[in-house]
Amino acid sequence: MLLIISLLMIVTFIGLLLSKKMSAITALILIPTLFALLAGHTADTGEMVVKGLRTVAPTGVMLIFAMLYFMSVTDAGMFDPIIRRIVSSVDSDPVKIYLGTALLGFIVALDGDGATVYMIVLSAFLPIYERVGLSKLKAACILLQCTGLGNMFPWGGPTARAAAAVKADISSLFVPMLLPLLACVVWTFVMAWIFGRQERRRLGFSPEISSTVPTLSLPENSGPAWRFWCNWALTIALMTVLVLDVIPMPWLFMLATALMFLINYPKLSEQQEQLQKHAGAILSVASLIFAAAVFTGIFSGTGMADSLAKGIVHVIPDTLGPYLALITAIISIPVTWMVSNDVFYFGMLPVLVEAAGQYGIEPIEMARAALVGQPVHILSPLVASTYLLVGMLQQDYAQVQRNTLRWSCATSLVLLVASLVTAGFPFYHSS
Repeated sequence: MLLIISLLMIVTFIGLLLSKKMSAITALILIPTLFALLAGHTADTGEMVVKGLRTVAPTGVMLIFAMLYFMSVTDAGMFDPIIRRIVSSVDSDPVKIYLGTALLGFIVALDGDGATVYMIVLSAFLPIYERVGLSKLKAACILLQCTGLGNMFPWGGPTARAAAAVKADISSLFVPMLLPLLACVVWTFVMAWIFGRQERRRLGFSPEISSTVPTLSLPENSGPAWRFWCNWALTIALMTVLVLDVIPMPWLFMLATALMFLINYPKLSEQQEQLQKHAGAILSVASLIFAAAVFTGIFSGTGMADSLAKGIVHVIPDTLGPYLALITAIISIPVTWMVSNDVFYFGMLPVLVEAAGQYGIEPIEMARAALVGQPVHILSPLVASTYLLVGMLQQDYAQVQRNTLRWSCATSLVLLVASLVTAGFPFYHSS
């Protein structure tokens, strides 16, 4: 019964989002609450929600202060020289702009954190998209590929979870995945080139006649030079400490924001002006993150997540056992969209590994197969950083989902094929 309720909740939630019958924030709160009541939970539902809120609270705090930091240093002119250099390099060419987006996205994604990618890349490129008139949906699609793949580095989360679930050495698990990941990086640049060609046609841009698109320009920053260099020194220090992971990320961004205000906006009135200027964008992202905590808290607390995980495992016939590595790779694409990485890697993967062992399939092979769905997982409504991307681009969440899903599925398929060829998990294995 619980399995049926969990499936109905997922289908209802997805249907309401894609049909635009309900906004993401209302669906994230109301739908799981309704289905928790249908499952017989009443007073304990509140405890599940509070537990979910406690889980996402550090992420929510980090995003609030991180957005305020990067938006405010952008207002102070820190990225203006970079934007000018990019503009002069790309010559307002959509192909070059999207390729630059992918390049910077992958560089920043090395730290494994999607929120950092969106804040840094969009701080530099968003003015360019707006001035040229490029599709922000295509930009979102490119950046989601960057974060989905960057998230697979050992320090990004999923790879560490997969290694822990099968008790494997993380380097032994990850190193054979490098070539498949490189293939996906190449595919992402191909995707950016395709998008750029489409935008060239839409905008009537000709590489031979660059004047068909207005030349981009930014006003010169009137602030003193020492502020510019202090901003960069502070940001580099922030990124360094972030990668070293020596300070909790929420506290780190709170400290950086406080120092940034002292450098750029020392007067109380200036700080209040910055808070008022960006309050709308920050509130929209923060509210979605905490609304998502209602969904995850109820989904896990009611047992729906575990029930769904076990149900998927049990529907696989015994005759398909020798193909369990391939099956795991394929089902990871839709399943990691529906459930959290914790549910998939710690709930489903151990069961699949146990079943695969009967056919001589090694646990580490199953772990590699389970990573194939990560380019699609980044689109999950359970991933908080995606709401940040949507909020910064001021796009509709469901529209970003619809536009990106097929491209992310293609990235997962590239990862699957490249992994079968190079990474050592089997297409077929008989004991």
